[in-house]
Amino acid sequence: MTPEQVALRDSVRALLAKHSDVRAAIEEPAGYDTALWAKLCGEVGVAGLAVPEEYGGAGAGLAETHVVLAELGRTLTPAPLLSSTLASQALLATGNAKACARLLPRIAGGAVAALVWPWEAEIRDLTGTANHVVDGDLAEVLLVVNGTSLYEVDPCQPRVTRRHTPAMDPTRRLAAVHLADAEGARLGPWDPRVQDVAYAALAAEQVGAAQRALELTVEHTRTRVQFGKPIGSFQALKHRMADLHVLVETARSAAEAASDEVSAAVAKVYCSEAFQKVAAEMIQLHGGIAITWEHDAHLYFKRAHGSAQLFGSPQQHLTRLGRLRAASAGTRGTPRGWERGRRRRGGAGRASPSSG
Repeated sequence: MTPEQVALRDSVRALLAKHSDVRAAIEEPAGYDTALWAKLCGEVGVAGLAVPEEYGGAGAGLAETHVVLAELGRTLTPAPLLSSTLASQALLATGNAKACARLLPRIAGGAVAALVWPWEAEIRDLTGTANHVVDGDLAEVLLVVNGTSLYEVDPCQPRVTRRHTPAMDPTRRLAAVHLADAEGARLGPWDPRVQDVAYAALAAEQVGAAQRALELTVEHTRTRVQFGKPIGSFQALKHRMADLHVLVETARSAAEAASDEVSAAVAKVYCSEAFQKVAAEMIQLHGGIAITWEHDAHLYFKRAHGSAQLFGSPQQHLTRLGRLRAASAGTRGTPRGWERGRRRRGGAGRASPSSG
């Protein structure tokens, strides 16, 4: 990271260490700590990092947003940064300067924005239901993808119904958004590359969470004593910790390399599987304490599995990668054949989360 990114990471980490209380946050009506979100936006400007200065943002970039998402992932802090980032990037991609000037300063200032896009269900004529919309029931700015266009929809109009849908992961706010011939203003074209932005942002968050899960597991193996010795001194566990370290670092590389359709899909698959693997080992190596409410292990486990399914499952992205690979190679290969080869190799690559 650049010196500026390191300073940003340290600032966010210090602020979260002082103010973040995950269990208290998920009991809030909004599912997150609104005071902490105000501090993050007011003192650090996290919501405006990827917003140009002309629209009230910091004019930094998505790389800086990923730094913050990784820190939020480390602590599992519920915050509407992911949803607001996707909405702002979709809006910028339309090239609508008037809409950007009107909406982006609000988003950069901390107004919650949500993007309804066709990763699960398409909306036609502003009619339909989208499930698992991140922060969809909280959004003050609601953007909807209708076929090939992006629309701004008033979330408070009678033709829009939003309902919070509790999920396995209590730290992620999801909602069902139902549109019944809703009224909306067309902002411009929908750029499918925003989907790649979503996968890369989620991958950054997953890597941050996986890193912290590994750190907590290593700390536990150093203090947990069996047969008169810390269990971390046993060679078998040393090997497992080393494998997890390699897994996290390769996932970090995949997340940082996510810049186009293929690499973003690879990051979505690899980081999802890596985080699930680390979380599973965390549960096993902590033993019974890991599934108690007071311990954080089960929260990382739930976040890992919930994030893996968000924006499409790894299997769905593997199928899409197979199609892209066949098309780019100009062969008649099938995604199914490529997936069989992946299983023989032990996962997404030599350092796959599925390998032993």
